[in-house]
Amino acid sequence: MTVDGEVQRLRSEADEPGWEVDPDDEWGVAVVTTVGRQLKLRREAVGMRAGDFGKAVGYGEDLVYKIESGKRIPRPEYLDRADEVLGAGGLLAAMKDDVAKIRYPKKVRDLAQMEARAVEIGVYVCHSISGLLQTPEHARAAFESRQPPYSEEEVERMVAARMARQSIFDRDPAPAISFVLEEAPLRRPLGGTMAWRQQLERLLEVGRLRNVALQVMPTHREIHPGLDGKIEVLKFEDGTAVGRSDGAFNGRPISDPRHLRILELRYGTIRAQALPPGESLAFIEQLLGET
Repeated sequence: MTVDGEVQRLRSEADEPGWEVDPDDEWGVAVVTTVGRQLKLRREAVGMRAGDFGKAVGYGEDLVYKIESGKRIPRPEYLDRADEVLGAGGLLAAMKDDVAKIRYPKKVRDLAQMEARAVEIGVYVCHSISGLLQTPEHARAAFESRQPPYSEEEVERMVAARMARQSIFDRDPAPAISFVLEEAPLRRPLGGTMAWRQQLERLLEVGRLRNVALQVMPTHREIHPGLDGKIEVLKFEDGTAVGRSDGAFNGRPISDPRHLRILELRYGTIRAQALPPGESLAFIEQLLGET
């Protein structure tokens, strides 16, 4: 088959790493299975063989079968092209919204759902900048630094998931959010000078929101109760709460009031030892001026 006079190269599984569905993600498996079944039914209804359909949409036959059997997550452009080739009138393309959600790892989706319901969020991060505050460039550089390295597809997938969580800043009514960041990560030019400047500017932008209190923990503080790692506490409208800490309860999410009091005590002490919000923003402005 030729396109514009050139041989079309059909996309194979090697071209799309990181698009497998997590077998432990029950909702994700159900969505991909349903989408795959609809694609197969539509293809068979028009009497098109998998190989011919694959050529029409630019995919290899093996990958078509895997998508139809619910073993692979179809790309948005795959659904758009399938809708056009099979004359589905927009019904297949409409499934992109559900498919987009399952691209994100289940634990990220679960966290995003809790953050979307929370009326109060408190976050302390020890070794990095909170994902809720990261720019796309900073997040990409952070993921690309991991060893063993992620594939490019996996990096883009995780960056997209991280950016999607930041929709909490657009909520109305807005939740009350507090952040405590360590000084050291703010001084690290992750991604290069331009990306570093953009990240500092983003911190100033978010830190000036009326519903946000952003604080910096100075490096010269000899000791504080967050040295074990991240602490996050989310409180909900019905009075319930959930928390997590790298250094407590094996890092698992907890909702027991006794355990939550421990995390709230630690987080409250950390906030008391950090610079006040006004001084913290002034400190970040100073860093930005030094870049």
